[in-house]
Amino acid sequence: MGVDLLNVRGLEAMELQAPVVMVNLMRFRERSLDGDGSGWDAYLRYSALTVPMIKARGGTLLWTGDAKAVALGAEAGNQWDYLALVYYPDVAAFIDMMTSTDYETNCDPHRTNGCAEHVIIATKEAYSKFKVG
Repeated sequence: MGVDLLNVRGLEAMELQAPVVMVNLMRFRERSLDGDGSGWDAYLRYSALTVPMIKARGGTLLWTGDAKAVALGAEAGNQWDYLALVYYPDVAAFIDMMTSTDYETNCDPHRTNGCAEHVIIATKEAYSKFKVG
């Protein structure tokens, strides 16, 4: 697992200059692969380094939280520990961050150490179109 799994071709098929929200699904290891605490501890180290990189590219964390239960659909294979919604002003900003040397050498090792599985789903940013209230 790592940035080698980045689906650049799929991302480049999207409108590169349009806003995007990335849905992050994470399943943590019991112990970090580097032996430094739990998978959650390694993910916290990853987040501390990654959030400033997201913000530097005009992005922001919209929401994070613990996954509690599958509300609709098959439970098998859909147990996640944590979710995050991350806004980027465009797909190009996400690709730039994920392919940067800083991300690959400083951030991704902590993610790999902490996450048994990490899936990121790119969405067409639409929350502003469907505001409740």
